[in-house]
Amino acid sequence: MAEKVRIGFIGSGGIAVGHAMRLHNGGMAEVVALADPSEASVARMKEMRPELAGAATYADYREMLEKADLDGVQIHSPHCYHAQQIVDALDAGRHVLCEKPMTSTVEDARRVIAKRDETGKILVISYQRHYEGTYRYIREMVQGGKLGKLQMVALILSQEWLNATRGKWRQNMALSCGGQLNDSGSHLVDMMLWTTDLQPERVFADINYFGAEVDIDSAISARFGGGTLGNVTIMGGSPTPFWEFFGVWGSDGAVIYDRINGLRELRLGQESVEPELPPSEGDPDTNFVRAILGLEEPGVPAECGLRVSEFTEAAWRSAKSGLPVRVLDM
Repeated sequence: MAEKVRIGFIGSGGIAVGHAMRLHNGGMAEVVALADPSEASVARMKEMRPELAGAATYADYREMLEKADLDGVQIHSPHCYHAQQIVDALDAGRHVLCEKPMTSTVEDARRVIAKRDETGKILVISYQRHYEGTYRYIREMVQGGKLGKLQMVALILSQEWLNATRGKWRQNMALSCGGQLNDSGSHLVDMMLWTTDLQPERVFADINYFGAEVDIDSAISARFGGGTLGNVTIMGGSPTPFWEFFGVWGSDGAVIYDRINGLRELRLGQESVEPELPPSEGDPDTNFVRAILGLEEPGVPAECGLRVSEFTEAAWRSAKSGLPVRVLDM
């Protein structure tokens, strides 16, 4: 391996800029190649990140995998392309970080995991909340039994996604393979499953499309193993700024977080408490590089992506049929 971990990007638009910045600032890796069919996208990336001026560029990511000297690959392309690009990169002997969602179907998620296991390479999914102190604290409370027996999980995501993505690839089913639930919404679905380790048994969903090809607003109820219930509300047609709410209730207390008021711990007969949170620990990019170097375990393994796909696909099937869907039958 070179002195710095050598990374190639598949997709150089939008969110890729932030990933490039974190890799550069971390000092342990460098982006040496960019693969994107859009010359304008590559030009913008190099203008915004001058340290990439000398990075090799390719119109086809498969040519980059064949010709560039890489240790790892980051995938920042439209969602429908993720599964095949992950498989191709792993087959080429590269470690992979993939933007969310890992895949858009359960079948593809299982195919990706099988390829990771076959090649023995690292596969990290870019769900940054795993590294944040707020959600790490919620997970510690739940996993440590400090809330008692879990009774209810509820989450809300409100975002002006419909207008912000109008006319762009995220509302093109052939490129996105789904809407807001599979995009920003997948972050909170992932947190619901990761912080609680709950296993969904059945899901019932209703969706509004507002004339778009993809889901915009989703109202989802779920029953988990052990009888815990859950509500997932994704509002992509919201006229308000981005807002995130996450709550877990147990027999002995609750933790409730929202982006405006922060995290509170509640117990019957007691004043609500604003707990001292553990520090955030890195980010997906830093973790990816350190995992390649053997310094850390992957913080968000592909199994998290599989669980999100199971829940999301069950919700889509339920909305289409008007009936609950058993996740165990997926």
